[in-house]
Amino acid sequence: MSSLEYEKLQEIIADVLNVDRAEVKMDTRFADDLCADSLDVFQIIMALEETFDIEITNEDAEKIVSVGDAVEAIKQAIR
Repeated sequence: MSSLEYEKLQEIIADVLNVDRAEVKMDTRFADDLCADSLDVFQIIMALEETFDIEITNEDAEKIVSVGDAVEAIKQAIR
């Protein structure tokens, strides 16, 4: 994932959760650190799919707990 793609990921998460982009790091956990609920994470996944023109499987989506997990899911979907 390029730095440009990572910046877009940060932007999406910050927009959906209404947080500062600086709070969005690889080890940031959606529920614990950003107070995101399952609907928030679903919205993030939908935005990622649309932005990166990918499809994240339900199985992969269930594993997304942190920003790093979202990066991995994007990488898997691009393959």
